[in-house]
Amino acid sequence: MKTKIVSHTSRSLSAFTTSERARLKTLAARPDSDIDTSDIPEMTEEQWKHASRGHFYRPRKRQITARVDADVLDWLKAQGKGYQSRINAILRREMLTSVKSAR
Repeated sequence: MKTKIVSHTSRSLSAFTTSERARLKTLAARPDSDIDTSDIPEMTEEQWKHASRGHFYRPRKRQITARVDADVLDWLKAQGKGYQSRINAILRREMLTSVKSAR
């Protein structure tokens, strides 16, 4: 069986019907204690200590045209595949250093 991947945006979805809005309003009014979370284990304090934010965050990429000295580009390419990612990593490191020193 072939799986079809479908993606939607807020613009491609139709507006809620009156009955859907009423159902959502009813659900929103229910207290949290009415929600059955028996199949979802609670997070422990130990798990929260090791939690991290933004782990799955992937910044949007933008295509640009930049002029780089030939020797710099040769050096980047000599390190193997992914020279554009290395350029981004170098720029990000500089950006974060700059932000930290500005505080």
